[in-house]
Amino acid sequence: MNFMDVIARRRTVRAYTGEPVPRELIDTLLQTAVMAPTGMNLQPWAFGVIEGVDRLKSYSDKSKAYLLEHIDQFPGFERYRDLMADPTINLCHNAPVCVVVYAKPNGATSDNDCTMAAHNIMLAAVDNGLATCWVGFLSFILNQPDVKRELGVPEDYRVVAPIVVGYPHGDIPPVPKNPPEIVYWMK
Repeated sequence: MNFMDVIARRRTVRAYTGEPVPRELIDTLLQTAVMAPTGMNLQPWAFGVIEGVDRLKSYSDKSKAYLLEHIDQFPGFERYRDLMADPTINLCHNAPVCVVVYAKPNGATSDNDCTMAAHNIMLAAVDNGLATCWVGFLSFILNQPDVKRELGVPEDYRVVAPIVVGYPHGDIPPVPKNPPEIVYWMK
């Protein structure tokens, strides 16, 4: 697959087979992540890997419970109340892996840098026959001090991108994209 095919095939996928992903493939995703550009080459990222459909479902359930309990603190989240209350909804979509990109507190551009590392993970996944979904709702629980302690994450690290990874269940249809809006082109 050439580079433009990889970019064109990257999609947010919300249905996975649950089949385990070999460690070698996860390592490939992580090696690709650290090839991302960073401001002043600070490389302000760290990574966590959570494996297992059941374990990820547990974090999904904890995230939903946390969000329901604190929904009044997040303007605009009221529309997700029914989703969070539905016990059949798995925020991790039956994926067998979650790669969590953390920002270390040592860079003025750490959010941007970590987002580029996350994007590299998503592109590398496509190139290796995998699919991904950035599950922002997991950030709320993964950033909690008790969960950080449980996972061995330094308290000053902050979740930027929890990305579930796995083999897609079914076909992944193309998503139409608008042409670029060019507001200027100076010569």
